[in-house]
Amino acid sequence: MRHDIVLEDTTLRDGEQAPGVAFRKEIKIKIFNALIDAGVKWIEPGIPAMKGEEVSTIQEMLERKNEVNLIGWNRGIKEDICYSLDLGFNAIHIGLPTSDKHLKGSVGKSAEWLVGTAKELVKYAKDRGAFVSISAEDVGRTEIPFLQEYAIAVEEAGADRLRLSDTIGVLSPEEYGRRVEAVSKVSSIDTQCHCHNDFGLAVANTLAGLRAGAKYFHVCVNSMGERAGMPDLAQMTLALKFLYGRDVGIRTTHLKALSDLVSLASNQPLPAWQPVVGENVFAHESGIHVNGMLKDTSTFEPFPPEVVGNQRRYVIGKHSGRATLRNTLEEKGIIPRDDLLSMCLVKVREVSTYQGGALTPEQLSNIYKNLQDEAEATP
Repeated sequence: MRHDIVLEDTTLRDGEQAPGVAFRKEIKIKIFNALIDAGVKWIEPGIPAMKGEEVSTIQEMLERKNEVNLIGWNRGIKEDICYSLDLGFNAIHIGLPTSDKHLKGSVGKSAEWLVGTAKELVKYAKDRGAFVSISAEDVGRTEIPFLQEYAIAVEEAGADRLRLSDTIGVLSPEEYGRRVEAVSKVSSIDTQCHCHNDFGLAVANTLAGLRAGAKYFHVCVNSMGERAGMPDLAQMTLALKFLYGRDVGIRTTHLKALSDLVSLASNQPLPAWQPVVGENVFAHESGIHVNGMLKDTSTFEPFPPEVVGNQRRYVIGKHSGRATLRNTLEEKGIIPRDDLLSMCLVKVREVSTYQGGALTPEQLSNIYKNLQDEAEATP
C-alpha cells in the first residue's frame, strides 16, 4: 500500500443521496465545517446541476476552497462541467458508465460514444485548468479489456484520476483489487476506490483497492450512501491507522462527535454495534470481559475509546459477573459483602431478563441495599 493515499469524503454528495435524506443549507454547512475540523482535505460538497439552494450552499463552501480540495460532481454533460467551473471549482468529477449493462440499458449509448465523449469532456475541463476526475461507473460489470482501453483513452486526454466505481457493490475484494491492478498495467493514471456496500464489503474492497495501488478512496460518515451505503470514514481511518500503518490525516478524536452530528442531521440512528463509533464498542457486560478489563483495558479493546472521542462503560445486565457489580457498588461508595454480592448477582439477572435490558447503577444499589436490610433484619 502506497504512503500517499488520499481520503475523500462524499457524505454531502453520495451520502445525501441515501433515500429519504435531505440536508438543509445550515446543516450541510455545519457538516462541511465539521469535516474540515476533523482533518478531511478532499470533499465532494454536492451536485451543482441541482441548482437552487444546493448552489448557494456550494458557493458558501467554495469560500474555503483554499483550505480544502472541493470536487464538483457532474453528469457526463458539457453544460454541467461548464457550470461547475464557472461557480469556481478548481477540481471536477465527470460521471460516466463503462459497463454494457449501463451503456445500453441506462443511457442508450455505445462504447465508442463513451470513449469519444469522455475524451472531449476531459479536454474541455483541462483546457480550463481544472483537476479532472472521471468515472468508470459499474466497473464490476465492465469487461477488463475495455476498462483498460478506457483508462488509456482518458489518461491520454489529460484526466488526472480514474474513479473505479463498483456502483452496485457486486465485487469481492479479490475482484476489485484485480481491476485496480489491470488499470495500472496499462496506464499510470491515479485511481480512486468508490465501493458500495451491498454485500457488506465496501471497507474490505476499498482496502483491497488501496493494496493494489489505488491512491484515492471515497468514504461517507456513518457508511451513508445509496442503498446499503459506502465505506465508513471512521472505519477506514482506524483500519488504515492500526492495521496498515497509514495515517490519512484525520483527527480521530473528532470521529464520535462527527458521527453523532451526521446521525442527527440525517435522522438515522446508528446501531449500538456500529464499528468504531457505536455506543457498544467500548461497553462491556460479560463477566469474563469486565474482570479482564478492570485489570488491563487492552484485554478486550483494540484501541482506547479516547482515540475516537468515545467513552468506556461497564453495563449491568444478565451476563454481568461479580467484578462488575463490585466495581459499580464501590464507585457509589458501597463496600459489598461477598455473600450478599452472590445473592445480588442472582437478582440482577432476574431483573435484567424481566425488563429486557441493562440495569442502572441506582437499580443495582437498591437491590444490594434491600438484600443488606433483609440480612440485618434476620436474627
